[in-house]
Amino acid sequence: MTKLISFTILISLLAACTPKQTQVKEDLLSLVNPFMGTDGPGNTYPGAQFPFGAVQLSPDHGLSGWDRISGYSYEDTIISGFSHLHLSGTGAGDLYDLLFMPVNKRSNRTIAENGNRPFSVFSHDEEGAQPGYYWVNLKDFGIKAEMTASSRGGVQRYHFPKDEGKAILLDLGYSLNWDGPTDTYIKVIDNKTLVGYRMSSGWAADQRVYFKAEFSSAFDSYNLFAEDKEVKNEAKAKHTKVKVNFNSANAEVIEVKVAIASSSIAGAEANFAAELNNKDFATIKAEASKEWTAELSKIDISTTNDSLKRTFYTTLYQTMLNPRVFSDVKGDYKAPNGEVENASDYTRYDLFSLWDTFRAAHPLYTIMHEARVKDMIKSLMAHYHEKGLLPVWSFEGNETDMMMGYHSVPVIVDAYFKGMLADFDAEELYKACKASAMQDAQRLDEYKAKGFVSTNKEHENWSVSKTMEYAYDDWCIAQLAKDLNKTDDYAYFMKRSNNWANHYDSESTFLRTLEADGSFVKHFIAKEYTDDYCESNAWQYFWFVPHNTQGLINKLGSADRFEEKLDSMFTYYPTADDVLPIFSTGMIGQYAHGNEPSHHVGYLYNYIGKPWKTQEIVKQIADTQYSATPDGHCGNEDCGQMSAWYIYTAMGFYPVNPADGIYVIGTPLVDNATIKLESGKEFAIESINLSDENIYIQKATLNGQDLQTSYIHHKDIMNGGKLVYTMGATPNKNLWTDASAFPPSDDLK
Repeated sequence: MTKLISFTILISLLAACTPKQTQVKEDLLSLVNPFMGTDGPGNTYPGAQFPFGAVQLSPDHGLSGWDRISGYSYEDTIISGFSHLHLSGTGAGDLYDLLFMPVNKRSNRTIAENGNRPFSVFSHDEEGAQPGYYWVNLKDFGIKAEMTASSRGGVQRYHFPKDEGKAILLDLGYSLNWDGPTDTYIKVIDNKTLVGYRMSSGWAADQRVYFKAEFSSAFDSYNLFAEDKEVKNEAKAKHTKVKVNFNSANAEVIEVKVAIASSSIAGAEANFAAELNNKDFATIKAEASKEWTAELSKIDISTTNDSLKRTFYTTLYQTMLNPRVFSDVKGDYKAPNGEVENASDYTRYDLFSLWDTFRAAHPLYTIMHEARVKDMIKSLMAHYHEKGLLPVWSFEGNETDMMMGYHSVPVIVDAYFKGMLADFDAEELYKACKASAMQDAQRLDEYKAKGFVSTNKEHENWSVSKTMEYAYDDWCIAQLAKDLNKTDDYAYFMKRSNNWANHYDSESTFLRTLEADGSFVKHFIAKEYTDDYCESNAWQYFWFVPHNTQGLINKLGSADRFEEKLDSMFTYYPTADDVLPIFSTGMIGQYAHGNEPSHHVGYLYNYIGKPWKTQEIVKQIADTQYSATPDGHCGNEDCGQMSAWYIYTAMGFYPVNPADGIYVIGTPLVDNATIKLESGKEFAIESINLSDENIYIQKATLNGQDLQTSYIHHKDIMNGGKLVYTMGATPNKNLWTDASAFPPSDDLK
């Protein structure tokens, strides 16, 4: 008996020491499809990038055009090389810097359309991608090409077959769309190393890319060209290129590591030493995979709908491509004043597509990436100190002045009121915001004098849209002025925030274009696309008063009239003879989800006590306008904004006013979601009885208490807790119908 007891104790001890079975975590990288948006108007790229990384190492067809603004279109069949910089989902074409291409004797075909450069056909059956990694078989050459990236570098791996003429080309004269080189330079340091730069002008008027490239195998010879003249050791011209040759005919794998910087060759060399030195392709790919897994793991969802899960994590991935790291590891970067400046205590970011991303992408960053947000705000402020104004659409150390508004302001104000800028100089923040609002450019002189921007018959004068977006930004400044006890400024900017109403026409019940004397233009058809509405029409811009939705309701006369007009927005479809511009996509009635001014409109039913109608329409938008497929974006992805809409909507809420710290309830798409905050806290979302039929919220609780409002606050998420939706197949038309439940729509509460 004693022996039996001893044996039993031993077995128990062994069991206690045996590691517990742990649930294998789903491979989030496998759920992401970087090809989403590469077919149709999405204008995305499938290549390798680190989260918010400076390098986007992606294939280029080598052909210009609207559908190839990212360098890649799913419909094309050739690849002319792999360049290191690309734009995600924009409507303007630039970058495509540092084009590499492997070749051998198997093909010497060229075509005029790509500048008579070598190319290879490829098939999507022999191509793949996941976050931080891309591969393709170049069929003409029999070469498998692989790409991965670090934060400031990219690595290529080429599997050469047994054949002669093995070489790798670097072409600094290559350009597409708006881009063109102005000065390029290549220096051969030794038989493994190149350094140089590419200066160019395009959408970015003064772009500078310095680089260091290192080959894993020594090349036996090289051919270096300045324009069409072959030179030795160094080449400096508008167009330069180099072909490095490997004499062995044996099958071989050759890696090329490239680090870039906007500051100098020394900056690129420092980036190389910090991120790529003494590492091979597999190591760097593993680091990228680990970082992407960590970032994607910040929101953990569960759903029985596999397609929805893939769409969620793919759009989450696409929210983390921009803005991009722009300073080198020493802190140096090319500034919009043309000088090399230094970010001494932070990482400088650039590529701020603010007309798009202020709406949902930047509010999402305040939840997911608090530390990065602080550096992003410091980057906006650095731009202000260097240029005198906050950025409008900054890009590669340039101000493009693309689109309109001063939408750095809501990004700053949002972060400020969310308590993220406590260590910033609030007076300096306010000074920067006010400077952008008080300038005279962008027709702000007329806006300040008259309270509106009038039509001037010029292409893209965007008069109505400018008034409306200036008014919103002014409201944001007013809130900051109020918090800083600037009473006079608060009154001044609050008055300006109501300027949108100057365009209201009670006869048509739309916001109409004004002549310089304040009279309405005579010709007006609300569904027409004119130069007075930015990439939109009067239907789509009518709703952009996110700071004062109640004021808009009052203008119409009643909540019933507001509801009728909202209903018409989603049911009044274009006719066959309507002329729709290229950006009018994702149409549901006059609603155009493919363009940002419409993005908040589905949530406005909450402001009149009809949240069940919001639940219907946002579900319809999410189901019909997104999928994790090449044609899965209905419009330009726009640097994360299109994707951020989906992430918020899937969790059941959205920032209608991007700077008031409030998220308006929609309807959840996922059974469960857990947001893992940088503080270590978690915010959980549960959807009870959710199904394809059960799309209506019957009730909701927040931390066990009935949710009395059709919105939650940012602090509810950041404090950690749990939001529970109980779902049903029919609308609960008694939920959140009292005015006390409506989202606030004026001053911050």
